[in-house]
Amino acid sequence: MFEEIKPHIAELRKRLMIIVGTLIVMFFVCFNFYEPILEWMMSPIKAVLPANSQMVAVEIQETFFTALKVSFFGGFILSLPIIFWQFWKFMAPGLYEHEKKLVFPFVFFATLMFLAGSSFAYYVVVPFGFEFLVSFGSAVVTVLPSIGKYVGFFTKLLFGFGVSFELPVITFFLANIGLVDDRQLKDFFKYAVVLIFIFSALLTPPDVLTQFLMAGPLIILYGVSIYIAKIFNPADKELDDDE
Repeated sequence: MFEEIKPHIAELRKRLMIIVGTLIVMFFVCFNFYEPILEWMMSPIKAVLPANSQMVAVEIQETFFTALKVSFFGGFILSLPIIFWQFWKFMAPGLYEHEKKLVFPFVFFATLMFLAGSSFAYYVVVPFGFEFLVSFGSAVVTVLPSIGKYVGFFTKLLFGFGVSFELPVITFFLANIGLVDDRQLKDFFKYAVVLIFIFSALLTPPDVLTQFLMAGPLIILYGVSIYIAKIFNPADKELDDDE
C-alpha cells in the first residue's frame, strides 16, 4: 500500500517545495517594498476615518509583524501563477492528454479570477464595510484602529473573496474530469445559496449590505458554474451514453 502511494508523496513534496521556495523569494522581494504595499492596504480605512482618528500600533513589535504579514500577502499574490501551475502539475498524471493541455488556460483564469475577487473586495466591499464599522459608535468613542489587526482582517477579506471567485475555475476542472455536471449543480443550488450566505456572514463585516455584496456575486458565479458544467460535462450527454 505504502509503495503505491510513495510516488505521489514524492511528487507532492516536490510541488510543495517549489511553492514554498517561490513564496520565500517573493516574500523577500515584497519585504523591500512593504511600506508602499501597506499604504495601499491602509487607503480604504484612511478614507473613512474621522479627522481625530489614526492608525496605531498597540504593541511595540506590532509594526514589525505587520510588515511580515504585508510581505507574505504580497508574496502570495505574486506567487499565484506558480502555485496554480504546481497544483496542475501534481494533478496531471491522473489526467488525459487533452486535459493536460489545459494547464495554461487553467493557470491564467485561476490567477485572473483570484485577482478579480480580491479587487472586487478592495474597491467595492471594503469601502462599504469599513465605513459602517468606523462610523458605528464614532460619536461617543475615538476610533484608533490597530494596524496589526486591521491588516489581518483586510488580508482575510481579500483572500476569502479571491478564493470564492475561483468557483467557475474549480467547476471547469471538475466538469472536465467528470466529477460534476450541470444537473448536480442545479439540484444543489438551494443548499448552495444557504452556504453562500453563511460564508458571507462569517467573512464580511456585520452589516447586511456588505454581506449581500459578497453573496450576490457568489450566487451569480454559481450560475456561471452551472453553465460551464453544462458545456463541458452536461448531464444529458451522460444519459445519452447510458442508452
